[in-house]
Amino acid sequence: MPAFWPEFLLIATAHLLAVASPGPDFAIILRYAVRYGRQTAIWASLGIGTGILLHITYSLVGIGLLIKTTPWLFQALTVVAAGYLIYLGQGAIRAKVPATVAGEEDASSDQPRRRAAFLAGFITNGLNVKATLFFLSLFAVVISASTPLSYKVIYGLYMAVATAAWFCLLSVLLTRPPVRRLLLAKGYWFDRLMGIVLLLLAGHLLLGTFLPA
Repeated sequence: MPAFWPEFLLIATAHLLAVASPGPDFAIILRYAVRYGRQTAIWASLGIGTGILLHITYSLVGIGLLIKTTPWLFQALTVVAAGYLIYLGQGAIRAKVPATVAGEEDASSDQPRRRAAFLAGFITNGLNVKATLFFLSLFAVVISASTPLSYKVIYGLYMAVATAAWFCLLSVLLTRPPVRRLLLAKGYWFDRLMGIVLLLLAGHLLLGTFLPA
């Protein structure tokens, strides 16, 4: 049976590099933190962390392998994920100019509720098929086949908590008054930039799936 700590540290390092890489999760938190404030961004961060549990479950019960080896299923999930990013992107592009509030929550009428922010984070991460493949690779290559299920569950819970903690920290940093004040000053263009980023991520996802390498 493999030793717990060496394997855990290897997994934690790989996960840290992956979660810190810019992607849909980062774009969502960046926009929510600047436009709506700290609490909303933190709820979205908790949704992202919970979404990680989906990928862990897929890997443990074999659904991840099914997605990887079934082209039509992989493509269908990719289209759904890209469609959701397009929905978020066009919403950002069409958003109204946010109120200029330094360090406090916006009180605008389009302020998402906690549950809506949580669901946005959860769906954004949960539909990320590339994340599913990352965790499947992690469990297939890095984690030994002889590793007990209890260890694998601990690894999975750690990665979910660590992901939520990372994005919560990012939410706090982005909503510090000087940072948020600077970004809100260009709120009109910032929302549109985030919308374009989300649309480009959707396009990249679709092109990477349907165009031959």
